[in-house]
Amino acid sequence: MNAPHPPKVAGIDSTVPAPAHTVAPATPGSSPASPANPPAPAGAVLQDRLAGWVSDLTTLHELTERLVRTATLDEALHELLRAGAALVGARRGLVVLEPGDGLGPDTTIGLGLARADLGHIETVPRSALSYGRILDGLPGGECGIAVPDLFAEEGLDPRHREVAARIGYAASYALPLTADTAARLGAAVWLYDEPAEPGERQRHLVGLYARYAAEHLARLLELERTRTSMATMSDELLPARLPRVAGVQLAARHRTGPHGGGDWYDALPLPDAALGLAVGSVTGSGPSAVAAMGRLRASLRAYAVMEGEDPVAVLSDLELLLRLTEPARSATALFGYCEPAARKITLAGAGHSPPLLVGQRRTEFVETSVSAPLGMLACWEAPSVEILAEPGETVLLYTDGLLHRTGEATDRAFARLHAAAASVPRALRGDPGAIADHVVRSVLPDGLDTADGAEDVVLLAVRFE
Repeated sequence: MNAPHPPKVAGIDSTVPAPAHTVAPATPGSSPASPANPPAPAGAVLQDRLAGWVSDLTTLHELTERLVRTATLDEALHELLRAGAALVGARRGLVVLEPGDGLGPDTTIGLGLARADLGHIETVPRSALSYGRILDGLPGGECGIAVPDLFAEEGLDPRHREVAARIGYAASYALPLTADTAARLGAAVWLYDEPAEPGERQRHLVGLYARYAAEHLARLLELERTRTSMATMSDELLPARLPRVAGVQLAARHRTGPHGGGDWYDALPLPDAALGLAVGSVTGSGPSAVAAMGRLRASLRAYAVMEGEDPVAVLSDLELLLRLTEPARSATALFGYCEPAARKITLAGAGHSPPLLVGQRRTEFVETSVSAPLGMLACWEAPSVEILAEPGETVLLYTDGLLHRTGEATDRAFARLHAAAASVPRALRGDPGAIADHVVRSVLPDGLDTADGAEDVVLLAVRFE
């Protein structure tokens, strides 16, 4: 007759191995039943066992809470390594992200390992590494691979021995990262300085944590892929390169938000050695906003070729098109007809922020008329203005995302932008790209690559020679 299983208590699975500290070891020469060492009451053993389970659950809860607060794939991978190292009692490790569907992204991140260390590990034949066997689906990697004494292993690859001695690890424990909703995502490996391996309880806990972490990583992976796809699609709809026109130098900086937005810029050569300049923003985010941005930019290019000398007419045509084809959407736009030989820009704006003129003796916003965005009025029209620049001066055209990403009120954001442009070093003022970079770094301390910037950013610099 089979022995009865202990009952489940408070929803805790009693089949989980008991913590190692639940039963005190017997002293040498004494019997478990001797009067000097009486057996512990059954209630005390159960209470100690419950205390161990509660402690483990509390630890897992704290670690998973820290994990779910990570917002990017890179942050989550680093947190996985730190938490796993604490659970298995290791000091170093690495995680290899290599999604089984082959769509990427592929990356390797280390804990306590320098970039050179990771490079050395990658020179070891893949089949000789525990994470390589897991990723390649070789037998024995489904539940993890423990190597308690690396240098005692028979048939150890010579290159693996050399790298382990160089980096200074003698044992490892590897786990697959597999989510229920996706193929295998990768593998995590923790490294020990001395021969060692995690105990049964440690393996159970880190296994539970790794399964939860894999689900979180799968969600962040899909988000990262979506962001990358949106950024790629948005970038493909913008100019691949800026035109070369005598008398002016051009530079542009652009960053698409994580959800994909509708900010755009353009520089279009026109007849009579003129140049059409445009920046704009479509309301909304996601694929529909990106598609609308592409349609509006293409339409504006056509109107600029037909009647670019009259920027008001160009924006009026664009407003009519938007109102007839997409009545539920609005957009802001700025279009300028640039005559490089005369150092002049004739400009019209629709609900857009004013350009900024940067020179050796002045830094000032260009006075433009207050006008509604495109699609907001039954008939849009606003007077144009002229910008007359001196040799060496630069006109900055930008979208509102540059201001919004500062997180400050509008007036303070404008002041910050003005101060950034005014502080451009004289040595950089001959290069519109250097000017744009300085302004971006000064206005946005985290730069354009910050992951949590929800807004698109466009900055177009036009320097007159």
